[in-house]
Amino acid sequence: MSFIRNLPFEWLVGLRYTRAGKRSARNSFISFISLISMAGIALGVAALIVVLSVMNGFQKEVRDRMLSVLSHIEIYDATGAMPDWERTAREAFTNPEVRGAAPYVAGQGMLTRGDTVRGVVIRGVLPQQEPKVSDVASQVVRGSFDSLKSGEFNVVLGTELARALGVDVGDKVTLIVPQGQVTPAGVIPRLKQFTVGGIFSAGHYEFDSTLAFMHMEDAERMFRIDAPSGLRLRIADMERAPEVAEQLSQQLSGNLIISDWSKQNRNWFAAVKTEKRMMFIILTLIIAVAAFNLVSTLVMTVTDKQADIAILRTLGSSPGSIMKIFMIQGALVGLFGTAIGVGLGVLVALNIDVIVPFIEHLLHVQFLPRDIYLISALPSDLRWHDVTTIGSVAVVLAFLATIYPSWRAARVKPAEALRYE
Repeated sequence: MSFIRNLPFEWLVGLRYTRAGKRSARNSFISFISLISMAGIALGVAALIVVLSVMNGFQKEVRDRMLSVLSHIEIYDATGAMPDWERTAREAFTNPEVRGAAPYVAGQGMLTRGDTVRGVVIRGVLPQQEPKVSDVASQVVRGSFDSLKSGEFNVVLGTELARALGVDVGDKVTLIVPQGQVTPAGVIPRLKQFTVGGIFSAGHYEFDSTLAFMHMEDAERMFRIDAPSGLRLRIADMERAPEVAEQLSQQLSGNLIISDWSKQNRNWFAAVKTEKRMMFIILTLIIAVAAFNLVSTLVMTVTDKQADIAILRTLGSSPGSIMKIFMIQGALVGLFGTAIGVGLGVLVALNIDVIVPFIEHLLHVQFLPRDIYLISALPSDLRWHDVTTIGSVAVVLAFLATIYPSWRAARVKPAEALRYE
């Protein structure tokens, strides 16, 4: 209490005006409008935090599923083949961020089974090296990734691709690649029968429906090359992939092309970033509406307190002090509303995995049906940078809302205000 008594009188008066008044119906109404403004700011802040956390959660979920198949960084030779990939791997490991390296062969072809034909992306890998750069081996739901052995011509397919072809482990499929033989009748594509050795599920439709793994040496035979297409790397912090790729471009020898995961999926991440930015702008309007409501509250307060303002001016208060009183009142409403909204938003965002199932059970609905969406649970990824930004925007809007009513209070003339009192 002694701390409050030592505050400047502008703060004391502003704090007094912020508290609910009970002396008259008008004061109670103004206090009610002030509470509505505070609640509006709190709800806007909480909604923005929760929505951005859910969007971050979806982005993280999809990104993690993509990177379970993709590598963080890919290195390939401009000539199309990397015969000395071991040397490149050793040079890459001189960077402390690099944690794993594995060669690969990349190509395209068609898989046929009866009358069904599907275009596929072929990835030739070494089964012992691939777990160092991806999680595909742990995503095999039937069969085994270790079935990929040189010369046995086995293949591991995505779940959607296997379903489209109507095959299961042990069935035969025919691979057609464009690298064929030149004959008097033209170029005849190469055909080879493969055995399905495993089926994986990455949880990402693009990969589950188009990707096929085989042993790297089998892929080299099919595409008539004698060296891997390139090298795939996994690093300690995938967020630093662009930075590490730039460092490797200076460290590695040879005519190499280096690409990180953010460049390979640039359009998707740009779309998500734009969507998040637009959602931030749209939901900020909720806070702006509450700030406009705060303007009307302060205007009503100024009108109601004209006699008090006149007395304070008569006692020697400057127009700046009067302006400061009402700016303090509006800023406190904005700060309280923002603090309540941040607390509520963070609480919901951190417990959304409990709140959403409870609502689904209570209303007997399912927001993300398993048979429609690959992600059946609502994800949330709370980022404190977003919380800080949202809180700052709310406080700034509340502060701006106090300027006009406070300026109007400072222009009140004591003689005119006290004429009819």
